[in-house]
Amino acid sequence: MKITYYGHSCFSIVAGGKHILFDPFITGNELAKNIKLEDIKADYIFVSHGHFDHMQDVVAIAGRTGAMVVGSWELYSYFSKQGVQQVQPLNPGGKASFDFGTVKGVAAQHSSSFQDGSYAGVASGFVFKTGDGSFYYSGDTALTLDMTLIPKWTALDLAVLPIGDRLTMGVEDAIEAAQFVKTSKVVGVHYDTWGLIQIDKPAAIQEFKKNGLTLYLPGIGESIDI
Repeated sequence: MKITYYGHSCFSIVAGGKHILFDPFITGNELAKNIKLEDIKADYIFVSHGHFDHMQDVVAIAGRTGAMVVGSWELYSYFSKQGVQQVQPLNPGGKASFDFGTVKGVAAQHSSSFQDGSYAGVASGFVFKTGDGSFYYSGDTALTLDMTLIPKWTALDLAVLPIGDRLTMGVEDAIEAAQFVKTSKVVGVHYDTWGLIQIDKPAAIQEFKKNGLTLYLPGIGESIDI
């Protein structure tokens, strides 16, 4: 699978011939200033929760590409009112089939609210089964034993996990999460954007390696194949 990192928790994966984009936050991220929204391809946009740093550019990208936006019921309602033409709801515990494969919504232990402070539904993660492989995007979350249920649904080829600490899991808990979901390959996200979540990248990579895991930290705008 080809993965392109756009900074913070925004990345895309090409699977089943489709460009699947996650949590687009580019125009508000100083570290992603060289990324142009008009260059981003998207057939689908999955949104894990309502915080601005995970959905700021959803409407703009969906409007340009015609991508289908998928998220919790509250996000579905919100984006429908914003004029997004293709929107589908997917709450934790549910699953849905798309032309690239099947996606199951899973719980994420995290807060979720819109910019005005109103309720944005529960935070979510997503587990994907596709013809090109299976993967898990946890969204913003704490370590939780719910993760141990994921391998019962599918064997993962990789997981995308936050590692910045303070607002989500840090490196230590992300290593435990990788072990819970039974994958040895992790793409780290949600780090370095602000001082609160800066990490020592070489040290993080080494910690994963000590535990028999590989941590991928692609540069912003970089694509890798896993």
